[in-house]
Amino acid sequence: MLNKIKWTNEDFDVFRIDGLEQRMEALTTIVRPKFQILGEHFSQYLSLNQGEEFFPHVAKHARRTVNPPKDSWVAFAPYKRGYKALPHFQIGLWDTYLFIIVAIIYEAPQKNVMAKRLLENIEIFDNLPNNFIFSNNHMSQDAISLEIGREEKLEHALTYLHDVKKSDFLVGRHISREEAVQLSSDQFLSIAEETFEALLPIYNVMINK
Repeated sequence: MLNKIKWTNEDFDVFRIDGLEQRMEALTTIVRPKFQILGEHFSQYLSLNQGEEFFPHVAKHARRTVNPPKDSWVAFAPYKRGYKALPHFQIGLWDTYLFIIVAIIYEAPQKNVMAKRLLENIEIFDNLPNNFIFSNNHMSQDAISLEIGREEKLEHALTYLHDVKKSDFLVGRHISREEAVQLSSDQFLSIAEETFEALLPIYNVMINK
């Protein structure tokens, strides 16, 4: 099944289809099967690495009644009933890039505690590659590369996470659409594993492990 994870322009073009029903139908038939395969694979991968069971959560976009989703994803967290209240990993798509991240979003009740841990251990980000990105908004495509923002903007982003109720924090890798469609299944899976491996120490600080 994993050899079916070959990203194509058709996958990314789903997010350019007009109309909620039409986009949701394409998302369900074209992209979601890949997320389900990745969900099974990487929930096992993370479970083995962390020593506790992780569960996949494929985005349903169920509450939408008018606006079609601009992105979609599969999330991974050690809780079967949901992921938004916890730090979690994601693999997902916008129309212009693929993302592999670890995230804390504003629904997390312990958000300020986790932000404080990251601020107190900010040097752990020094181990991440320069081409990784971070952002304070999981609903926006805007992100800052660590190469540019590691020295000044990262601390500000973590402080913002701590102080602002509606803030998020995500860090990881963006792969442009053009690069993603060139990757073989094996190449993509290798990049995803490398990315999660690099992000696990950040996650462990978040959860105080």
